[in-house]
Amino acid sequence: MSYQKAFEAYIAATNTHDFDQVARLLDEGAVYWFSDRSCCCLEEIRAYFEHAWDVIRDEVYRAEDVVWIATDVHSAVCIYTYHYEGYFQGEYTTGSGRATNVFVRDADGVWKLKHEHLSSIR
Repeated sequence: MSYQKAFEAYIAATNTHDFDQVARLLDEGAVYWFSDRSCCCLEEIRAYFEHAWDVIRDEVYRAEDVVWIATDVHSAVCIYTYHYEGYFQGEYTTGSGRATNVFVRDADGVWKLKHEHLSSIR
């Protein structure tokens, strides 16, 4: 699977709202930076995702304007604008922000997400 396909699989897994689907695409040392918190282990990342899915019900997450700014045989970095929609306290809501994702190739040659940095656009 290419890094582009790994990215597409990651977005699709996020929309399953099943963290086990997301986790299989993450590097074991993955680090996430959100606007309000950093998560430095899979347990923290899981808790953040599951809380977000509880807060924004039926969330649909998508990436637009994806640009791969650095790639080689071992790593790939992209930036994009993310958008989400869903229901917050029963009311339909949308939002967006900027994202940076870093993918690395593991020892088996499989692309995994090593880092994600999300910031909301206000």
